[in-house]
Amino acid sequence: MKVALVHDWLNQLGGAEDVLEALASLYPQAPLYTSLYWREKMPAHWRQWDIHTSFVDHLPLAHRRQQLYLPLYPLAFEQFDFNGYDLVLSNKSGFCHGVITGPETVHICYCLTPTRYLWRYHQYARQENLSRPVRLLLQPFLTFLRQWDRLAADRVDYFIAISQEVRRRIARVYRRDAAIIYPPVDTGRFEPASQVEDYYLIVSRLVPYRRLDLLIEAFNRLGRPLVIGGSGRDRARLEALAGPTITFLGYVPDEDLPGLLARCRAFVWPGEEDFGIAPLQAMAAGRPVIAYAAGGALDTVVPGAGRLFAEQSVAAIIEAVESFDPQSVSPAFIRAHAEQFDVSVFKQQITAFVDQALERDSNW
Repeated sequence: MKVALVHDWLNQLGGAEDVLEALASLYPQAPLYTSLYWREKMPAHWRQWDIHTSFVDHLPLAHRRQQLYLPLYPLAFEQFDFNGYDLVLSNKSGFCHGVITGPETVHICYCLTPTRYLWRYHQYARQENLSRPVRLLLQPFLTFLRQWDRLAADRVDYFIAISQEVRRRIARVYRRDAAIIYPPVDTGRFEPASQVEDYYLIVSRLVPYRRLDLLIEAFNRLGRPLVIGGSGRDRARLEALAGPTITFLGYVPDEDLPGLLARCRAFVWPGEEDFGIAPLQAMAAGRPVIAYAAGGALDTVVPGAGRLFAEQSVAAIIEAVESFDPQSVSPAFIRAHAEQFDVSVFKQQITAFVDQALERDSNW
């Protein structure tokens, strides 16, 4: 079977790249097609992959500011040639589902979300603090891009969603049904600790939509210790808001993350994520999660593994923290719950889905 993988862009690491890593290990001989590839910023072992890039890869500043070329991505992905492939697997949050395949090729789209800055533009612009000039500059392109994005969805044979919320978005925006296969979490990296310390924890990119400002204000009022791991453009603003009980660690090395998670009283998650890998990493380390009841948290934070709060506000965070007793939960139960999202489960489910899709297609 001849397989090709498709990914939006390769210039930063996140949950989408965790999915890509798992797909690449499932199909190690498959070439990867992407709009751009910042070789120096990506893992060294990716340089062994057969990576094909579009003309966007050669444009000025594309690696650092891929958003500058949003109107060009439809053309970039349509120019790839997938003649002769049996299967195309696209890993999409942007435009890569718009590749053109022939009738002999099965196209399965693993959809992280319908393109956020098209279909949730006003929320995205507000959360990212886009300036008025940037908003005015984007506006003329949005209608065209929405039309293209909607029609490109019809080129996909099968959609897979990463959560119930994303499945609803796919149905609403693309008018398509989707199966649900949760993203892979490497639970083997984590284990419960013998002793828990007196701090709450979040590990996240420091960007506006993650709503760490609400979390900081809540813990300022609570007077409880909050440790913040991660870096991002919002760090200076957040540090200015923080009181004496808030500690910023900056970038947390991979080797330090398991212990940091395993020793916290609870992991806190105030933003809305399509899925959210970090809370499950905390659960794999046996620690409960206090999260905003939206997005992927509705699928992952179950009774006995944490607490959900219904309103994205300082008052709701304070109430959730004060009313939740981390000592009332079982680290073994939380760990067992997280193992349902392990990378091995993801690979088994993807393989089964692909086999069924190819069998169905051959019967046609």
